[in-house]
Amino acid sequence: MPHLLVTGGAGFIGSHTVRRYLERGWRVTVFDNLTRAGSSHALDWLRSHPNAEGLALVEADVRDYEVLAPLVAEADAVLHAAGQTAVTTSVALPREDFENNALGTLHVLEAARESLRPDHNPVILYTSTNKVYGGMEEVGVELADDHYRYRDLPDGVSEGQPLDFHSPYGCSKGAGDQYVRDYARIYGLRTVVFRQSCIYGDWQFGTEDQGWLAHFTIAALLDLPLTIYGDGKQVRDVLYVDDLVDAYEAAIGHPEIASGQIYNIGGGPSRAISLLNLILILENLRGHPMAVSYAGWRPGDQRVYVSDVGKVSAALGWSPRVDVKDGVERLFTWASSHQEILESVRAAVAARAGR
Repeated sequence: MPHLLVTGGAGFIGSHTVRRYLERGWRVTVFDNLTRAGSSHALDWLRSHPNAEGLALVEADVRDYEVLAPLVAEADAVLHAAGQTAVTTSVALPREDFENNALGTLHVLEAARESLRPDHNPVILYTSTNKVYGGMEEVGVELADDHYRYRDLPDGVSEGQPLDFHSPYGCSKGAGDQYVRDYARIYGLRTVVFRQSCIYGDWQFGTEDQGWLAHFTIAALLDLPLTIYGDGKQVRDVLYVDDLVDAYEAAIGHPEIASGQIYNIGGGPSRAISLLNLILILENLRGHPMAVSYAGWRPGDQRVYVSDVGKVSAALGWSPRVDVKDGVERLFTWASSHQEILESVRAAVAARAGR
């Protein structure tokens, strides 16, 4: 029975990947320090799977190499999704951000390198971010009625866009991104980098700092006030989490194609949406207007970010299947049936923030 190790397996993307591979009959190990609000609910969801006998939990931190290394050494594939996820937190706690993201990624890679043998070279997927491209100030942007768009990038941002790490978060994730790429070139590890845009879906406990689409959806459902930073015309491409896991499966299934590669992945131009358009969708779903206020632009906020997904589509035969309206409706429906969990997670997040 093949074995998948998922660091951050009790998180949003990690837990969806765990469920998919349990479904496929794999043995799956969740490696997670369980510090995020909502982790216990995600674990309950994973343990409810019919194939949960194939699930194991190791409660530990990616900074703990001695615990991590033996697990990497016995895995056929590793999804490295653990880490610090918020730009704001990285600004407040840059050393902790570095240790969780850059050092944690190096630990995964070193564990794989030290375990290399003729019959063992695990496929390693790294969840990177579009933040490695920074503010992209040199890229032309124009306002088209109710949204921003690129002036000269009709297909979005390709992997050839120069790296420009803004914020400690961009630096720590970008450092991991480049380590993952180079360990394929130098040591022959079968690594793959996914530079991810906005990923959303059920079992996402979005906050103002991370997981904005889920944050908006939860605010709409629980009738919470919502603050938009900027004018609301900023645009992001969004990708439903099931489509992302499809890409992971394609990469793990075809390492002869994906190894050593970097892929931008998101919804692409056909699944790009402004904040104002998302609010309209949510207001239609809930049947009345939302309480929205506006504040100034936050430092480093991009007017638009849209991924060019041509490379991953051509290489792996992948394309997104869930359109934006259907995806948002799925998330809204899930959230509607889990209001008690959402309230408890919100309370936990607020308590940790000292509010």
